[in-house]
Amino acid sequence: MKKIVMLILLAALPNFALAHSKVTETTPADGTTVTTVPAEVGLNFSKDIRLTRIEMAHEEHGAVRLDLGDQARFAQKFKIPLPGNGAGTYVIEWRGLGEDGHAMQGAFTFTVK
Repeated sequence: MKKIVMLILLAALPNFALAHSKVTETTPADGTTVTTVPAEVGLNFSKDIRLTRIEMAHEEHGAVRLDLGDQARFAQKFKIPLPGNGAGTYVIEWRGLGEDGHAMQGAFTFTVK
């Protein structure tokens, strides 16, 4: 029950951006329902940022840190491999730095039926 409450609270948080860049698109789209677990998640920003951390939480499993691989550079588009945990609600939480040094963070959710 605690996991579900935590997922709901995280999903209710808006995408915080303390710098000037905003999330323009996520893949899967925030709040959407998909039929299969995607092989990767995508984040598109309005300006260059450097992702510093990305985590995935699933209602049946605790949060795990996802591997950024060679994507530790400033860019506007990121695709991160996603380990599938089957059906359920996924919360993707990210952190990064804008080119001006401002810290940024946000989260999005999707559900796999």
